[in-house]
Amino acid sequence: RHAEIKHGRIAMAGFLGFLAQSTPLVAGEHAILPYRGYVPDVTPQEQWANIPLIGKLQILVFVGMLESYGEGAGSPEGYVHYTKGGLPGYFPDIAGRAGFGQVTFDLYKPFPIFPEQSAEQKERGRRV
Repeated sequence: RHAEIKHGRIAMAGFLGFLAQSTPLVAGEHAILPYRGYVPDVTPQEQWANIPLIGKLQILVFVGMLESYGEGAGSPEGYVHYTKGGLPGYFPDIAGRAGFGQVTFDLYKPFPIFPEQSAEQKERGRRV
């Protein structure tokens, strides 16, 4: 179940990323180049091929760090791994807990601008 949820999220993010990279806003001309070797008006596959190797490695290391933290490497209080009865698809809060103090946003709710819903509001939303 956990793998299904995770792979579904990755598929949705990948599809939205592909759509975004296909737009002229991202793939078109830029006043300031986003990275060295940028070539305008290319497909998303060509954009990935044009990214320098160090940039690709940064992306892979970042994803690996998130995966490691999500598997309980951070061991936050109250976290139960999904194979030991925890919630599948749950990712523990990461803001301020990454060990190096530079992570200031949570992945689920990076900007807490909306108030928390009460149990009654949540139940009403489920019924609708």
